[in-house]
Amino acid sequence: MNKHARPDLAAPALNTRGRPTLRVLGTAISLLEELRMRAEADLGITVIFDNNDFLTTQHKAAQEPATYDIYDQCFHNLDIVWYWRAVQPIDLKRITLWNEVNELTKLGHIGPNPRLGQGDVPVKKLFVQPNLALGDQPTGLISMLPTTHNFDSFAYRTDAVTNGAETASWAALLDDKWSGRAALVDEPAIGIFDAALAARAAGLMTFRNIGNMTVDEIDRLIEILEERKRAGFFRSFWRTAEDAARLMVDGRTDIQSMWSTGINILSGQGVPVEQAVPAEGYRAWHGGLCLSRHLDGRMLDVAYDYLNWWISGWPGAVVARQGYYISTPERSRAYLTAEEWDYWYGGLPARTDLPGPDGSIRIKTGSVRSGGSYWQRANNIAVWNTTMDEHNYLVRRWMQLVGRS
Repeated sequence: MNKHARPDLAAPALNTRGRPTLRVLGTAISLLEELRMRAEADLGITVIFDNNDFLTTQHKAAQEPATYDIYDQCFHNLDIVWYWRAVQPIDLKRITLWNEVNELTKLGHIGPNPRLGQGDVPVKKLFVQPNLALGDQPTGLISMLPTTHNFDSFAYRTDAVTNGAETASWAALLDDKWSGRAALVDEPAIGIFDAALAARAAGLMTFRNIGNMTVDEIDRLIEILEERKRAGFFRSFWRTAEDAARLMVDGRTDIQSMWSTGINILSGQGVPVEQAVPAEGYRAWHGGLCLSRHLDGRMLDVAYDYLNWWISGWPGAVVARQGYYISTPERSRAYLTAEEWDYWYGGLPARTDLPGPDGSIRIKTGSVRSGGSYWQRANNIAVWNTTMDEHNYLVRRWMQLVGRS
């Protein structure tokens, strides 16, 4: 397929009253300049990205729905905006490729393995029920169009590890060996699960349900982290993938929470880094797109065009080069070279140098993505990113931990 061809989309409803402007609220996970520019070219619209950190994005989405048209976020950040009715249901009759969206979102798993993982499994919040609650019973309406997703763990410098057993478990993230050389992601609904998986694997505590901790469990886990912080165990708590990568580039950490974008930055700079494949499973997340409640008429048509464009192929190829997956992978396969597909989705060694989203080389020939193929990684999920029942309490305790209270 011609890599420069326009996606196979229905003609956008852009034939009246000039060029519309679509405002997209989200984070750096998917608000890439390459995507913004291509959306403008393909859809004939102006696209404005409002890029913030997770907490700012979630607050703005819930409290200021008139300031955006599309909410680009994750399923675990859906509860609050849905509670405030800041977003409206998506009509599946208007999603032209819904039948091609894979089963990870629709069923919670891919293939015969029924393991769902704990926490906010996306399917449990996918379908809008007749009473407007969210659930897994299929209906003609969904809360969020599933798009990007991934399976995260922690990263380590391979030149600091003496044997593979040291990093085969989440317990490594709290191992005394790394005192002063470790870091966690500073986002309560994400960092807490990296810490919880590590504490449980290390035998430091147990959880009734790691995806929905009690107040006592949150307190105990924060106490464990505070003890280590006072002892100088943590070098930093980072907030962006670029900050995470910089810690290792500057030689400040050997092991830490890490996202695929950070891994790619480090690989592109020649830093010897590897993403761990913990025996306990990955911490997974799934992103998607919501429609602001104020949309109607022409702008609602424009927003649906944008949703359909996102899963039409080309955008998924861009996020693949970022290390993420898309809910319609076969559509994106046509926009990736065979070498790119084999590396990012097939889990095979790179047969040539591979570019990142911006075109610069991020993956060197011979590199292998840890964890195997997409389907192997998707069947090894321990917990999904989650907004727990005690989320507000968790946020307060987390702010105290990282010194932002």
